[in-house]
Order: sequence, then structure tokens, then C-alpha cells
Amino acid sequence: VMAEPDVDVSALPQEVREQLAELDLELSEGDITQKGYEKKRAKVLAPYLTQTQNLVPPPAYDEQSPGPSSASASAPEPGPSNSSSSSSRHRHTRRPHRSGGTRDERYRSDIHTEAVQAALAKHKEEKMALPMPTKRRSAYVQSPIDNCTPPDSSSSSDDEAVSSESAEPQHSPDTWINSSLHGSSTSSSASSTLSHGESRPTQAPQPQSQQVPPPPTPAHPPHSHSQPSALAEAFAQTRIDPVGVGPPDMPSQAQARGSRVDLPPNAVVRGMSRGQSRSSMMETADGVPVSSRVSTKIQQLLNTLKRPKRPPLSEFFMDDQEEIVEVPQVDPNTPKPEGRQIIPVKGEPLGVVSNWPPALQAALTRWGATQGKSPALTALDITGKPLYTLTYGKLWSRSVKLAYTLLNKLGTKNEQILKPGDRVALVYPNSDPAMFWVAFYGCLLAEVIPVPIEVPLSRKDAGSSQVGFLLGSCGVGLALTSEICLKGLPKTPTGEILQFKGWPRLKWVVTDSKYLTKPSKDWQPHIPTANTDTAYIEYKASKEGTVMGVAVSKVAMLTHCQALTQACNYCEGETLVNVLDFKKDMGLWHGVLTSVMNRIHTISVPYAVMKACPQSWVQRVHIHKARVALVKCRDLHWAMMAHRDQRDTSLASLRMLIVADGANPWSVSSCDAFLNVFQAHGLKPEVICPCATSPEAMTVAIRRPGVAGAPLPARAILSMTGLSHGVIRVNTEDKNSALTVQDVGHVMPGALMCIVKPDGPPMLCKTDEIGEIVVNSRAGGTMYYGLSGVTKNTFEVIPVNASGTPIGEIPFVRSGLLGFVGPGSLIFVVGKNEGLLMVSGRRHNADDLVATALAVEPVKTVYRGRIAVFSVTVFFDERIVIVAEQRPDASEEDSFQWMSRVLQAIDSIHQVGLYCLALVPANTLPKTPLGGIHISDTKQLFLEGALHPCNILMCPHTCVTNMPKPRQKQPVGVGPASIMVGNLVAGKRIAQAAGRDLGLIEDQDLVRKLCMWPTMMHQFLADSLQWRAQTDPDHTLYVLLNAKGVAVCTATCVQLHKRAEKIAAALMERSGINIGENVPLRLHLFTPSFGCQPNTWFTFLASLSWFPQVSKAACILTTQVLTKILRSKEAAATVNIKTWPIIIDTDDLPRKRPPTIYKPPNAEMIAYMDFSVSTTGMLTGVKISHAAVSALCRSIKLQCELYSSRQIAICLDPYCGLGFVLWCLASVYSGHQSILIPPMELESSLTLWLGTLSQYRIRDTFCSYSVMELCTKGLGGQTDILKARGVNLSCVRSCVVVAEERPRLALTHSFSKLFKDIGLSMRAVSTAFGSRVNLAICLQGTTGPDPSTVYVDMKSLRHDRVRLVERGAPQSLPLMESGTILPGVRVIIVNPETRGPLGDSHLGEIWVNSPHSATGYYTIYGEENLQADHFNTKLSFGDPQTLWARTGYLGFVKRTELTDSSGDRHDALFVVGSLDETLELRGLRYHPIDIETSVSRAHRSIGESAVFTWTNLLVVVAELCGSEQDALDLVPLVTNVVLEEHHLIVGVVVIVDPGVIPINSRGEKQRMHLRDSFLADQLDPIYVAYNM
Repeated sequence: VMAEPDVDVSALPQEVREQLAELDLELSEGDITQKGYEKKRAKVLAPYLTQTQNLVPPPAYDEQSPGPSSASASAPEPGPSNSSSSSSRHRHTRRPHRSGGTRDERYRSDIHTEAVQAALAKHKEEKMALPMPTKRRSAYVQSPIDNCTPPDSSSSSDDEAVSSESAEPQHSPDTWINSSLHGSSTSSSASSTLSHGESRPTQAPQPQSQQVPPPPTPAHPPHSHSQPSALAEAFAQTRIDPVGVGPPDMPSQAQARGSRVDLPPNAVVRGMSRGQSRSSMMETADGVPVSSRVSTKIQQLLNTLKRPKRPPLSEFFMDDQEEIVEVPQVDPNTPKPEGRQIIPVKGEPLGVVSNWPPALQAALTRWGATQGKSPALTALDITGKPLYTLTYGKLWSRSVKLAYTLLNKLGTKNEQILKPGDRVALVYPNSDPAMFWVAFYGCLLAEVIPVPIEVPLSRKDAGSSQVGFLLGSCGVGLALTSEICLKGLPKTPTGEILQFKGWPRLKWVVTDSKYLTKPSKDWQPHIPTANTDTAYIEYKASKEGTVMGVAVSKVAMLTHCQALTQACNYCEGETLVNVLDFKKDMGLWHGVLTSVMNRIHTISVPYAVMKACPQSWVQRVHIHKARVALVKCRDLHWAMMAHRDQRDTSLASLRMLIVADGANPWSVSSCDAFLNVFQAHGLKPEVICPCATSPEAMTVAIRRPGVAGAPLPARAILSMTGLSHGVIRVNTEDKNSALTVQDVGHVMPGALMCIVKPDGPPMLCKTDEIGEIVVNSRAGGTMYYGLSGVTKNTFEVIPVNASGTPIGEIPFVRSGLLGFVGPGSLIFVVGKNEGLLMVSGRRHNADDLVATALAVEPVKTVYRGRIAVFSVTVFFDERIVIVAEQRPDASEEDSFQWMSRVLQAIDSIHQVGLYCLALVPANTLPKTPLGGIHISDTKQLFLEGALHPCNILMCPHTCVTNMPKPRQKQPVGVGPASIMVGNLVAGKRIAQAAGRDLGLIEDQDLVRKLCMWPTMMHQFLADSLQWRAQTDPDHTLYVLLNAKGVAVCTATCVQLHKRAEKIAAALMERSGINIGENVPLRLHLFTPSFGCQPNTWFTFLASLSWFPQVSKAACILTTQVLTKILRSKEAAATVNIKTWPIIIDTDDLPRKRPPTIYKPPNAEMIAYMDFSVSTTGMLTGVKISHAAVSALCRSIKLQCELYSSRQIAICLDPYCGLGFVLWCLASVYSGHQSILIPPMELESSLTLWLGTLSQYRIRDTFCSYSVMELCTKGLGGQTDILKARGVNLSCVRSCVVVAEERPRLALTHSFSKLFKDIGLSMRAVSTAFGSRVNLAICLQGTTGPDPSTVYVDMKSLRHDRVRLVERGAPQSLPLMESGTILPGVRVIIVNPETRGPLGDSHLGEIWVNSPHSATGYYTIYGEENLQADHFNTKLSFGDPQTLWARTGYLGFVKRTELTDSSGDRHDALFVVGSLDETLELRGLRYHPIDIETSVSRAHRSIGESAVFTWTNLLVVVAELCGSEQDALDLVPLVTNVVLEEHHLIVGVVVIVDPGVIPINSRGEKQRMHLRDSFLADQLDPIYVAYNM
């Protein structure tokens, strides 16, 4: 709606007002567009604007004519105040259309709005652009608001259906691409969020030599990207590893350990044209082009984060075991209370009136008998017209009938269901007050205890299970309801009432008159004098959402009615208009109880009537000349909005307008505005009576009706900063952060009140200190029914003075209200305990934050002013979260701009940082029965990741100020503590371990028995094969299975030998290959290695494209199928086959044998090269000599006891490492039969591997983590089916997972547990460990002890220390031994910096000495000396002679209590992680897998995750398994879990599709590939959140 200055519509001529009303109606009916409405309205108002403009400056925020809006916002009171507006479709009402963006007028204060705008104007000058999140196109679609709205019912009617504005098309994201946050044009990439889903203009392919044009220069240069110097300055604060440019499959990484592979000078990065030179690229640490949107945004983020945080970091730290968490130092300038100790305030004495009844029921008896025709209650229909009037006579007779029925007619004659003192639930809609009155008084007369609750609408009602908790704690088994209400309750298909979530089983009783029995003449209800027995129970929701029942005794109920009668000066026969919920609080106390005591005529205006006809209560006051009206601020506001329709109404009859939520500090502006409009209608200023109430203390204070002409009470203008420190300071310096509060009158008659500290012991406050109001009175609640523990803390508080001594013996009740006593003993309330947010020791009130957020032009963004504010505890402090409903037509940019401005406003006015700001689609937040926001349910959804926001902004960097101090690394040197004595270092045994001896078998008998050959003779595998072909030609070495488990190919010794000879002949003949040249084998021994799985295929091609260059191959051996694929058009895009050497098809071999068989001159010659892409994304080839091959095969043979009669099953990729050795070499050496199962076959036949193990009765099997994971996820729930098929794994003695990483304990445990049912031994599963320098270091064999598990403290690991803890200790990490060390292998743990040996259980690099270590890296330029120390390095002290190879893995050795095969104590090797992979953040060392484990646990929709760092920011990539609407839920959960468990702030959260995180053939994540793809903008993420 158009922005217009405030025009006093009431002052306009009659016909103009009619024209405006007509326009409003047209808009609400959808007969006119928004634009047309604005034009016509402007035209009508134009003549009057010029007159008023000089007088009234337009408020800075008012972009829309305010409409009756909900008080839904977050007021943490989930009561009736929280309600939402509704659109009327009735022509006769002719009221302005309330558009979806109306703000919640309870919080409206022009002064506060101006303050917020002034604060924002300051920020505008600073001009700090925040990086806007990146969203995939599909993620823009909001869930339709209608789908999320529960069905309407008169009890809890909902927000109206979406009005015409929702029909407007959503703004396309293109409209805000390239526009910056504050409207200036920044660089095209600064806030662009174009994603891969969107069409891009097609461009002609550029010639290779042409340079990529630089991005267009912006009109206003952005902060960073314009010049290299600016960039250098931006990175000054950040640590960047010097990393060169590399192809995505092998990013080079200059680490302390030296580079692994040199790349040809023409290496390029994906996403750059081939000709772009390095100098034309901005040198971001990985050579990513400047035009990358991602790096631009990260740069923006870094610039924002460089700003200092508000609280200066103090130098005080407290040691929390190893972790140092900052304890904020008390600021010496913090305001402190200076007044004297408060003296309890006494209310006036409660007078005794002679005709007051001895009990409330007695009053009803009296009026029923003597004033039977007198009206007690008038109920209205939905249009606001009187529906019926209940007289005191009818109320009495029906209540007696109900009491008689309850006690005598609900069971058999001898066994009545209800007895006096039992609790019953009252379930009546707000539109049916008469039925409720009868039920309530019927229960009082029967002496059963009524528990009024809201009408349940569905199983999914907000807080439904908590209501069940209330019913359970009160022992309710029976519910009273009306016939109409019972029909409306949700039913099961059989017609029974649905069993609501968490509710006890209830028996439903209908209380309509026709079902009640008239009592016999002699039966009279028993009415004792009021005593301390419970009269009724009122429900109350706590801050956490728990619903408890406050029990009110009969005497408290009567005394409260007497106190209210005296305070409000009620007279017999008066008329009262009640707009509040009559089931609880003021609506019950005034409108049902006190009114009956005083024979008052109550006119009940239900909430549904207020939605349809907002001025109905004012009309009722006018028509009935009501003396008292009972309303909330929301009702004042609605009446103002509709006041032009009631020119002739008069409010002169009112002597008291009781404002039930007058204790809300923001009520003052509603009261003023209402008075302003209605003073002309006879409303007297002195009749407005705010009051303060709570379910526990009942009415705490109420302003007494004033005398005409008397001066109105003064207001308190308080400093918000002072309030946050809990002290009262009149605001003087900064008018922007002031809070104006009105008083709520004096203490109730007969009550005693004091103010105590809200936390800790109830110590009396000083006079200038904010505290909790506690009350001692006979008129208050007595307990939380059935909850004696919580009762004591609330209902039996004895205040103590400064020295800690109790001030008396009388118990006080905590009211939950925070306030102070002002001049003249007036009570001021500044907030509620349940809305209190304690952040860094300062108190903030949720209502104040809502008011500030609403003052930031929410018109374009927030739907109906619906905002919830709550706090969540993360990392030892409360963090503030704001959730708002977003208008359906709000553009992405408006929303983001609003969010960033709310951050600034709250920072300026409240001096507190927000942790998270989320926008959810309109109408999707859980609602209270009257349409407000259910705060505790909203918080629960947020913490569970079920809120489904459509926009989110996390600001952990800004608000988490208690982070541990970064660790300063100590200089490393060999100090005196490292002196070695024997084999001890610093008093500890040296951390070293060795496998068995790799002895030589000379005994010929044994040779024959084991079907072996004299070892001395065969140092070469070719000789072994030849020998086997001669001695045992038909022995099958290999069996290859297909997906059906059928052997498609077998190879006997002689077949294998003949085929090998043919390939040798082909190599010599076709390629003219020379001895010593390289031949990449991209083939399996018998079949093509890679089927055509698309995901693996492209990775394979990309890696493959580098093979010829890196390996300097002379020719390529492959199969027919793969040859075709390599020559296909699809492959040509990735692989330039023309640059490749000759390709030989092994399916088409010559028939002749080679003329001579080559024999290497010595065993140290290279046998083959093992190429593999490491987890850090590097393609490295290592040289394996003939001697190493036979030593490794021999070592495996001894460890696993392999010989000719044995069968092993292998389900691994055969391309590199131990997988290649087991698949291709070990059988030739040891003669055992290998059953080969290609892992890719498992994708089409999950049971293949396990079925094979069972069918062939395999004892030893080898697999990869990918295979194990596939079986766990795919077959875990099908063990019964497997059992039925006869699969039995009891034969499996060892199942070894082959990997080059820390054992995945969770996966191996799950696998063992799941398949225990089909016979798998819990001891069978173990892991192997190898690295690039040594392909197999550990392998669990048949003789060693079972692998042991230890628990280490994660905090110590970050400090490079190992501290063993007990299982279940906080922050403990379970580590499993990586298998038994192989024969012939020695390992030692070494400090990677000093190169000195370490003691037992110390963390260091694992060094290995073994005959089967590789001899070096294979590099193109022969610069082996760079990596010489990886293979041949010596200790700096201790044993300087032995040559060791450095594995690059961190680990430790621990001597266990177990014994190994030789009888000595067993030394276990524990691998912690790769040194290259570790992240150095805040001076500590983190292993990615630990952070990823936490992330994967954060939400059920997170599948796989990966982390890496970029310019000191931690980036978390999570794969989303659920629907895309869950994507934004993950951002806060990921941020929370990493902060809580690892004390790190996540910089960027990237949500991607499943399968995006690249994984190598061993199942290891390729984090560096992922990093490069992310930075080159190639991931097509669903969502990228840049945490502020």
C-alpha cells in the first residue's frame, strides 16, 4: 500500500472518507490492483496532503496504511494476545484491507521507530555490503501457505487465507542480481546469486589463444576486487598456504613435506580457457580466476569479518582442562545498583463487606434464587449480534443439573466414575461461553476440579503433547464438552475421537442440557465455606513449552474476587464487556468469577467475532452502556483501524478500560493511540487501567480508575543499556536506546510485594534494580498440581536480605514478571522471565527485540508482523534467534536487506549480536490457540531442523565472543627432556613396534608341503609364474564373478602364463617399446576395469587425461570396449587422444610367443609403478622394485597363512595400492585361489559379495569401505531375507578393510552388528593400513591378537597430544588399531618437526622401515632429490643409521596387555589421520573426519559431508538426502554442532546434492578436488550460506 504521510482520516469530509472506504473494499475484494489502488488513493488525498504535510513530518518507516495486525508476533506470552488478523468479506463492514505486511501494532512506538531509523542511517554511512547467500533456482519456491495452515475452527481461528497480493508473480532473482545490499551498484559478482540452473547467454567458443575478458568494471568499485593491492591488504589478516596452480585432479600443494608431483607448464584449471596465462588470474591462493563468484563472496565475507567485534576481547582466561575458554572480564563502566535495599510494599487492607458470600458457589445460589431473571451472560454470533442471554436463574439450574449428573449418572449405581476432588478437563470453543460457564460452575458445585484447556484441532497441534503432560500430571480421565464441539473433534476412520499425541486416554461427556438429568427434590449441592481445597486448575506454559497446572484453592478464588471487587470498585448489576479468553487469566477472573460474585452482566466477545468485525466490542460498550471493558492492546488497535465506521459510538459510559497486557512495556503506545482517537467519542483518559498478572500470583497490580481531572500518572523513560545490566537509569545520553514504560498501578488489596533477584537465591533488590516481582497474598495460586519439586521454587519463596538472612517466615509466590517499584509505590513492569534472554551476562527482553525488528520497515518482508524471538544455548552462552514469517510476494533481495538491517538495528540499539535470523514462508510457524506464534514449538523446530526457512542469515562470527584464545605454537627444538637413555625418551619407552621376522624357509620338506618353491631362487614374480605353469599348470589362480555370482572367467597358472607371454610379444612388436619404459594398464586382468557408471566415468577420464603426461607412458594397454570409449565423442571433450601414445587392444593379441623373456639384472630394478590420487587430490606414482614386490607378497603370505589349497575373496578396486597387490600379484606368489568380485557389480546385485562368502565358505576376505558401506546401508535391514536364502557367514575368520586412512570404527561396528544375525563373528572385521611410501604396513592376520580400541581426548589431539580417557568420557574419540604390523615391517613414531623419536602414547608421524617400501616417487623431470627424505630419511638422534620412509600419517603406538604370536606384549599402532589433510585453525590441528562426523550427526537429512579451509575460513559441504526444503534447516545445525564440539566457527556452509563430494576408488573423500570445484563455481550447490 502506498507510502503516505499521516492524514487524520477522521478529519476528512464525509464523502472523501466514503470514497476511501470504497477503495479499501475494492482492493480487499480483488477488484482493483495494488498499483491502481495507490494511484486512486493518492488522487483522493492529494488536496489534503498539502495542508497537513507542513504540520506532520512523515514517519520514516510508514510504508503502508497500518491494518489491524496480529499481536501474533513473538510476544513470548503465547496467550490470546498473540492473534492474527483476518480479512473480512462482508460488504457492510467497509473497513480497510489489511495487507500481509502489516506490522504488529502492540509494538508500535513512533519514538522507537525514529530511533531505529536513526541508528540505521549511521550504518548506511559505513556502507558494509554483506555477501548474499547463493541459492539454486528451485530453492526459491516457497511452500504454499495454504497447505501449512491447520483447518479453521471457532476456537482457534487462523490467519485469513492469502489475499490478492499473493497472486502477484514472484520477483525473479534476475531483478536483484548485480544490485548491492544498500542499492549501490557493486561488482557483477559481489552479490550476484546466479546459479547453474539459470540460462546463460550462449557465447561462441573462444579460440584457445584468446584471453578471457575481465569482469566489467563496476560504477562504484567494490571493497576488494578492483586491484591486487587491495586484495593483498584484504588477505593481510589471513594465513594462506603457498599453493601453485594445478589441474583439478591433482592440485599441487606445497606442504612441509614437499611437493609430490611436478606438472607440465601448460597445466590449466577447469573453468579457464586454455590460453589464459597465470598472470591474468588473480592470485587467490589456488589460482582461481577472480571472476569466480564464490571467491568474490568469500572476499566480501572476509572484509566484513575484519571489522572489530563489539565486546573487546579481554586477557582473562580460565583453564578448562586443556581447553582455554574465555571468561568475559567485568567492564568497570558497567552500571551497578546504588540504591538502598527495597522495603516490601503493602497493598491497602482488604475490606470486609457484610454481604460478601462465604464461597463463590454461595453467590451463585443466592443470585439464582433471588435474581433469577437478571442477565448473567450475553453471547454474540459471528457477525457480532447477540445470540442469546443466559440469566442467573438458568445458570444456577443448569449448573445444578450438571453437578448432579457428574456425581450420580456417569457410572453404575454402586461405582460412580467421578468423586469430589477428581479432576476433569473442560474442552469448549471460545465461541461458546455459556456452555463453559455452566460446566465450570457445575464442577464447582459437584466439588470436582475443572481444568479448562483449548480445543484440540489435530494430532499435530502446536504444544499438543505438552497439554497431554498437563492432563497426565493432573490425573485427568474425563473431558466435558459440548455436542457441537464433540462433532468437530478429529476422529479415527471408525468414528472414535482421535488419541491426541501425548494425551492420556479420556472419556468424553457431552454437557448440553438435553443430556443432563434433573436432580431429585431432596438433592442439593454441598457448598462448604471456602477452604484450602483446590477449586480449579489453570494451565500455564513455561518458557521451555512445558504446560503445568496452577492449582487455585477455594479460598484463594474467593479472596481474589473480593480483592478485584475492591480494586475495581465493582457494583452489583453493572455491565462488563469481555474480549479476553474466558478460560484463563483475566478473562476467567473478571469475566466468569468476579462478575458472578457481583451479579454483573457480562457480554462475551469471542475472538472469531473480533476477526470478522473488529469494532464489535466498542459497539457493545456503546449499546449496553457498559461500565467496564476488558481488552488487550490488540483489541485497542483493531478498534482504531475500524473507527471510521463508528462515528456515532460513545465510550462515555466506561469507568474502567482494563488493559490485560498493560504490563507489556510496549502497551503504552497502543493506549495513547487509542485515547487519541476515541477521546472525541467520550473516552476519558483516567479510565485506562493497565494491569499486571501471572497465572501463579494471579493479579499482581492494577491501576485504579482515576478521578476526572486528576493528573495522569507519569511515564518512566529508561535506558535500555541500563535495563540490560538490570538497573534503572533514566535515559539521558542516547535517545535511540530508550524504553518508555507506563505503570500498572498499585499492589492488590491485602497483598504484600517485594522485588528479588531473578536468578540465584531470592535476595531483595535495591531500589534502582530490576528484579522479579514476588507476592504474598491469600489470593494467589497454591502449587503446580502434581509437581511438588517445581512448586517449592515458585510458591514457597522466602526473600533474604543482603547478608542472606530471611526477612520473615511468610512464603511469597514468584510472578515471573520483571519490574521495579516507582515513586508513590507505583509498580512498573519491564518484561517477563519467560521472554528474558541472558546473553554474555546481560539481560535482553524478547519483546524489545521484536519491537526493534518491527521498526525496520517490515512492510515488504514480514507477513503480518509475525516475529518470534528466543534464545538457544550454544558454546556456553545463550544466542539470540529471530524467526519471522516472510510475505509470499517478498523478493529475495528485500528479505536479505531487511535481515541485514535488523542486524544493524539490534546491534545499535541493544548492543547485542544476533546468532541467527530466519524467514519462513507465511503461515507456517506453529500457532497458539488464538493464532499467535507458539514460541517454544518454534524453538523446538529450529533445534530439530524442521523449521524449513526460505531465507537464513547466521552471524556466529559477530556474536560468539567467548572463543578460546588461539594457541601460540612453541618453538620446536631438541630440548634436554628428549635425551635418550637406552630405548627410553623422556622417561618413556620409545614408541616403536615391529612385525614378525620375514625369515627365509630353507627346509625342503616344508617347501613341498606348502607347495612352495625355493625362495632364494625366485626373486621375480615372472619366474614364480613360470615355475607354477610348469609344476601345477591346471591349478586355478583366479575366478572372476559377474553380478549374478557366476564365474565368467577363470585363469589357471598355465593360461595366465601364456597370456602374459602374448602381451609381452605385442608390446615388443607393435610399440617398439624399450626396456624400462612405462605402460599404463587401464585394464583388469580379464575384463574392462570400469563399466560406464557416469559418476566414476568422468572422474576416471579426468584422471586419465593426466596419466600419459605424468607417467610419460610409451603405450597404453586396454580392452576393446575401453578403446572404443576412449575414441568416442564424449571422451574427446575431456581427453585429447591425439596427444596420447599408441593404444594396444589386449583382446586382439598376436598368436606368437616373444623371442626372449627379459630378466632384470637385479631385483632392485623397477617392477611396476603404482599411481593413485591421494585424498589431498594429488596424483602420485611410486616406484616398486622386484624385491619389494616379492617381499610384500611374502609378508602377506605369512600374515594371512596363504597357500595353494586356500581360497580368498576380494571385493576391491584393483588399480593401486594393496588392492592391486591382492588382486593381481599375491596369488601368483602364494598359489592360493583368488575369487575376484568387481565392486561395481554390487551396485546391481547387493548380495553378491556376502553370497559368495557363504557359497564358497571363504575364510579370508578383503574389501573396501565403499563396499562395506553399500552392504550396511543396502542390506542392513534384510538380514532375515539373507538368512532365508541360506546366507551364512560363520565361515568368515577375517574380513579386512583395505584403506589408507584412520579405521572407520562406526562403520565396521555397524557392519559387524548387523550381520551378526547371519553368523558373522564380532571379531572377524578388521582394517589394513598402507600409504603411498609403503603399500601395506598393517594387516590383521590369523595369528595376532584382536584389534584393540582406545578412547582419546579430542581436545588433547588438537594440541598434538594423546590423552587416553575412559569410554563415554565427554569429548572422547574412539580409535581402533589398524591391524597387526606385517612381518618384516618396523614402525616408529617421530616428531615431524624435530625428527626425533617420541615416547609411547605420543602423537607423531608414523615412519616405517621395511623391505617392501617403495623406492621413490616417479617424476617427469627426475627431481627425485625433492622427495628423497620421504623414502630414505634418518632420525635426528637415537638410531641415526636406519633408513626410514615417512608415511605422512599421524599416529601413536601403545603397548597393550595382549600378547602377540611370539609371546611378547603386543604393540598396537593407531592411525589418527593424514598430516596433509589436517586443518590448522586457531593454532590447533583438526582432522577433517572428526568435524565431518559431527556434521553428519547434526540432522537426519545430511548424508555425507566434507570440510576444508579457504583463507582461514572453515568451509563445510554437506550432501542433502532429504527434500530441498530441508536445505536451509541444515545451516544453523551445522554451525551449532561444529561450534559446540570443536570450538570452531564455520565460515561457509554449502548444501549440495547427494554424490557431489568426490570419492576415490578406496572410498576416501577427495577434499581438495571439492575445494577447487567449489571455488571455480562448478558445484551447482542447492544453497551457500556465508556466516557473518
